[in-house]
Amino acid sequence: VQLQASGGGLVQAGGSLRLSCEASGRTFSIYAMGWFRQAPGKEREFVATMSWSGGRTYYVDSVRGRFTISRDNAKNTEYLQMNSLKSEDTAVYFCAAGAKPSAFPRTIPTLYDYWGQGTQVTVSS
Repeated sequence: VQLQASGGGLVQAGGSLRLSCEASGRTFSIYAMGWFRQAPGKEREFVATMSWSGGRTYYVDSVRGRFTISRDNAKNTEYLQMNSLKSEDTAVYFCAAGAKPSAFPRTIPTLYDYWGQGTQVTVSS
């Protein structure tokens, strides 16, 4: 499975961005996809996840109500719509795919088998 993330950029606080993550290859083996982020000097942090088949979603508390994870099955692409962005949302965002069964939600990086290259999101205050 290959993951290609895109959509990052520079935005003012209160603005919006939509990240995309296109999956290719053995996509039939994916059980769930998720988004993580990593700010300078900090550990990688879980942001959101969505089950591949059932459409269940789960978010970290700090983004719940502002971010929405969704998927276009026809395009094998998952999205992260980010609204009301804050300076603390500044980070490199990574999409990930889990290819083994696991309890939902999977919020730990080690539960994911494939990672995209990361896309920078910078929110100016």
